[in-house]
Amino acid sequence: MPQALEATARRPETPAGARPPQRRRGKLRSPMARMGMLFVIPAALYVVIFQLGPVVYGLVLSFSAYSPLDRSGPQFIGWDNYASIFTDPTFARAMAITGRYVLQVLPFTVVIALGLALLSNRVFRGVGLFRTGLYVPHVVSLTAVSMVWLWIYSDTGLVNQVLDLVGLPGQRWLTTQDAALNAVSAMRIWKALGSNMVLLLAGLQTVPKVLYEAAKVDGANAWQQFRAVTLPGLRPMLTYVVAMDIIFLAQGFPEIFVLTQGGPYGSTTTVNYLIYTEAFQYNEMGSASAMAFVLFAFIAALTIVALRVGQGRKS
Repeated sequence: MPQALEATARRPETPAGARPPQRRRGKLRSPMARMGMLFVIPAALYVVIFQLGPVVYGLVLSFSAYSPLDRSGPQFIGWDNYASIFTDPTFARAMAITGRYVLQVLPFTVVIALGLALLSNRVFRGVGLFRTGLYVPHVVSLTAVSMVWLWIYSDTGLVNQVLDLVGLPGQRWLTTQDAALNAVSAMRIWKALGSNMVLLLAGLQTVPKVLYEAAKVDGANAWQQFRAVTLPGLRPMLTYVVAMDIIFLAQGFPEIFVLTQGGPYGSTTTVNYLIYTEAFQYNEMGSASAMAFVLFAFIAALTIVALRVGQGRKS
């Protein structure tokens, strides 16, 4: 090595009598960092104890045989719970009903909510009252709404009264296998419209107005503006709405519990309701936990597909 480069690469020596340079202190040693940790620790403990802890315990139970009535505690049985539920026709039927419930509610909640959002995005007299009226069902709890719809679907309820006024015979909406799941789905569509409408309205208001003005200059009609400007600008919010609806619909429980109790003859027994009966009626906590993790995988798969479709082609 040349002498000039050797001198440059050599570390400078500490002058005689001077104190050696101190090593930089760790980031957590500063008072500001310690104060930040003190603020974060309560939230972190809450997440670990009340959210991650039950999930881990549920995962352990899914590999165990456990009944709360048995004092011996959980007994490890390996994959037996998963093997038994995958060969159980009741669980397979519940999975099919859950998938059907999601697929027949989701398109209506998104398409109708998008139409309402487009209407609410216009300026007209009373638009604030219109938006508020659509959002009110979302504020009310799903259990309370289900109690109201329990009367609406009863033999002497509102729906049959309207049918009687137009000369049509009344129907047994919640007590026949063909109509029960459709009746629950109609109620769930009505319940989800308000929240979806507000989210899509927020997405519409982020689309730059100049794009519509440019499209008008180019001679685009209303449909072409919707397809070329509105939908691409709304894609991130549409993806979010679809993903969240899938998550909530696949976990539907209060409306099933109040309106049909999973009947008639199991025609409205979703996986979440089956987990409830397995855990709290038959005291099979291990099997119920395994069903819960299978349902989690099902929801995750549907959500990933929705996100991939929503992202579209990157080109």
